[in-house]
Amino acid sequence: MSASVIKPSSSTLRVIEWDELPESVRLIPEGYDPLGDGVLMAHQAEWLGIRAQIKLCEKGRRTGITFAEALDTVITAASQKSAGGMDGFYIGDTKEKGLEFIGYCAKFSRVMAEAQASGVSAIEEFLFEDQDISGSTRQINAYRIRFASGFKIVALSSNPASLRGLQGKVIIDEAAFHRDVSAVLDAATALLIWGGCIVIISTHNGKSNAFNQMANDIRDNRYGDTAKVYRATFDDAVANGLYERVCFMTGEAPTPEGKEAWYKKIRNAYGPRKAQMREELDAIPRDGNGVCIPGVWIEEAMRPDRTVLRLALDDDFTLQPVYRREAYVDDWIERYLAPLITTLNGSLRHFLGMDYARHRDFSIICPMSVDHARHRDVPFVVEMHKVPTRQQQQILFYILRRLPQFVGAALDATGSGETLAEDTADEFGRNRIHQVKISRAWYGAWMPKFVQLFEDATITMPKDDSLHQDIRSIETVDGIPMIVKARSQDLKDPDLYRHGDFAGAGSLANFATLEVTSGPVSVKSRSPRQGRKITQGYA
Repeated sequence: MSASVIKPSSSTLRVIEWDELPESVRLIPEGYDPLGDGVLMAHQAEWLGIRAQIKLCEKGRRTGITFAEALDTVITAASQKSAGGMDGFYIGDTKEKGLEFIGYCAKFSRVMAEAQASGVSAIEEFLFEDQDISGSTRQINAYRIRFASGFKIVALSSNPASLRGLQGKVIIDEAAFHRDVSAVLDAATALLIWGGCIVIISTHNGKSNAFNQMANDIRDNRYGDTAKVYRATFDDAVANGLYERVCFMTGEAPTPEGKEAWYKKIRNAYGPRKAQMREELDAIPRDGNGVCIPGVWIEEAMRPDRTVLRLALDDDFTLQPVYRREAYVDDWIERYLAPLITTLNGSLRHFLGMDYARHRDFSIICPMSVDHARHRDVPFVVEMHKVPTRQQQQILFYILRRLPQFVGAALDATGSGETLAEDTADEFGRNRIHQVKISRAWYGAWMPKFVQLFEDATITMPKDDSLHQDIRSIETVDGIPMIVKARSQDLKDPDLYRHGDFAGAGSLANFATLEVTSGPVSVKSRSPRQGRKITQGYA
């Protein structure tokens, strides 16, 4: 850095080179002046203008709050004590966040050093001595910039066991995503005994998260005048010039058309995950508090050579006579389903799960085989939309009668699914067909076992975007994995809706593999009702 440099101490591991900093730091133009008029957006200036011992910001992504906080921390650390100077400690949820923050500080310090001739050091990597409540110590990696004022900025690369030894300004970034959110917030408030201030910044991570609870407590004035809460959404940042600043950083010319396309691109990137979009961009916490199954685990489980059969009917189908409906579905079965059944591995035991729906949601049938290594395989999936219960039974019974070494199944018997589940149990035996009343208690007992299949890479399934989104709909609510997302329009067809349907069927199928203890059974097929093939209207 171009200023008088304070030599690293003997405890310094090394000096961080500029090229090692994250790209977001290195892309800041050389002529960028953080002290210039109009550089900060309106919401950034408002945030820095808040004066309180505890400041909490609920932010949308890409709003620049942490960026602005880095500038304020540099000004504070470069100031003399008589002018309010103090140390700054940044605590992020990842090592990369710490390096990015210290990089911003280094960039701003360089400008200030040139403008004010205030000496600053290079970025030093050193070992921070951390002590927990019991007195045990450990050393964790940290990054540091030291100023001629005698103060320093330290970015810790991982959560310290105790914050009570840190005096000055403490910034807790992405607080809602720390390993123990409550412990971090509790320890931070203890710092106020010795002065200083606490800055808490985060996107939301569910309504039940301690970060959201603290924000609500501040709004309810439970902290008195000590604390202030501020909200900065993605739309706030866009209205205040975020797009234009992105163009400045990338060297592009901003245009109205480009702004509209850029805005839509960011919103559309969330696809049907509207609850997640509102949480991450609009600072509206979800009912759930975290997706259970990372997308990479789902991708690893998917196989492109598997089929998802979809049967979607319109409301007029129910007006057809029963024999015509049965004939149509018999024809569909012979065309599309029967060839799949013949490809199943006859040496493996087979199970089945079904999540029933009649109108708005999808009704899903999920067969599942289990091999000697207890690996679960979903050879195909049947999705039905607006299919009458009688025709759903046609398809379900056809599959159950032909699954090789069929052991048992679990059917959703909640609400309107109870009748089909009961009829299936009467047909195939109540010891083989579990009629499951899905509840919070059931989720708590069995959904973690389904999630574990993806974590252990012991399940394979068809490669399909809709199934992927259904699995992603499993979220943790108060420690219990559940399907909690609101219905979201299917991108392929605005008239179709999904509600985590395959996740329900898959978890029921896995439940059957664990709960049905009877041996395999062969079920003789009844003669299908003869009906005329329908070639008009529903061919």
